[in-house]
Amino acid sequence: MTLARFTAVFARIGLLSFGGPAAQIALMHRVLVDERGWLGEAQFLRALGFCMLLPGPEAMQLATYAGWRLRGIPGGLIAGGLFVAPGAVVISGLAFAYAAWGAVPEVQAAFLGIKAAVVVIVVQAILRLSRRALKGPGAVALAALAFAALFLFDLPFPLVVLAAGLWGAARAHGRGAGRPPLPVARTAAVLGLGGLLWAAPVGLAWAAGQTLLTQLGLFFSKLAVVTFGGAYAVLAYMTQEVVAQHGWLTTEQMMDALGLAETTPGPLILVTQFVGQLTGAAAGGTPLALAASAMVLWVTFVPCFIWIFAGAPLIDWLEHQPRIAGALAAITAAIVGVIANLSVWFAAHLLFAEVGRVTLGPLHLLAPDPATLSPAALALTGLAALLLLWLNRPLWQVLVLLAAAGGATGLIAA
Repeated sequence: MTLARFTAVFARIGLLSFGGPAAQIALMHRVLVDERGWLGEAQFLRALGFCMLLPGPEAMQLATYAGWRLRGIPGGLIAGGLFVAPGAVVISGLAFAYAAWGAVPEVQAAFLGIKAAVVVIVVQAILRLSRRALKGPGAVALAALAFAALFLFDLPFPLVVLAAGLWGAARAHGRGAGRPPLPVARTAAVLGLGGLLWAAPVGLAWAAGQTLLTQLGLFFSKLAVVTFGGAYAVLAYMTQEVVAQHGWLTTEQMMDALGLAETTPGPLILVTQFVGQLTGAAAGGTPLALAASAMVLWVTFVPCFIWIFAGAPLIDWLEHQPRIAGALAAITAAIVGVIANLSVWFAAHLLFAEVGRVTLGPLHLLAPDPATLSPAALALTGLAALLLLWLNRPLWQVLVLLAAAGGATGLIAA
């Protein structure tokens, strides 16, 4: 296998990686296992299981692992980079277009349809994850408790994930029968050097007095560590922080960001790049927008390379550690509740023009104003549910149809 052929294959994967992680993983399996024979079936599945245990986008990390397995660290950098690059270029262009024309009434009407599709897409993610993660009443209880912690008590997302992991580890039984972590020195070196590279742009921004870039770097670095369960799992937490805590974007803009990210190749977590670039554009025009985009991309994806290069040699060991397996199984179950909270959050802000909050002792509840219910949004959400959940239409078709339907409702209302 020449470097040119290797690069061409992973460039093809990156360009065709539409449709979310399930479609992306299937594409890699077809190309790397079935067509090329570069990875064996068992090897591919072990790597996939490992990547699903990590924070961050599992499909991107699987591509990085495949590159590392075939051509070492340079191969991992090429494979992972090519998986992200096409989508990052598209997202950057979409963010500039959105900043320029997103407030136009016709564009806003089209985005109403896209937002309706996003709500149903998140529900679809809950259904798919539930089939894999909720195996038994204990897992169902964890998902319900995670939902209650976020929706009723407004607890921080990282705390919910940590509590679920500790619970799962405490309940796990048995002793690990795997090999010791090998090689310890190499793993420590990768973590140390990778951590320095990860932190370098944030430190430079802080030293240069770039407050916004520093804030973006710190926030999205923290997000990169807690993104178990993929982008959907952290969107409610990210929206809360971005909108309420920092005031960088509105809830409506966050929903638009997710809808646009769904239309691009590459990992859905590229929605973070859109958020960073739009924030930079609002604060300082094109130069700051590009710098913010680069900062968010760096702190979001450099950790993915670190996890793979440091942890991939330990796959066989990790597979046989009961407490680690128990912790990650519990986190996966809790993520179902986390994403359910996200779906309620998005649906409320889509269907009602005014959504407040009511505090009743320890409870913090969403309180939509019934008088502000949008019939158009309700009808578009029903159409999206019909197309995605009943007719199983491809995602790109649904997004196009819903954008057109949203635009039509805008013309009718005018």
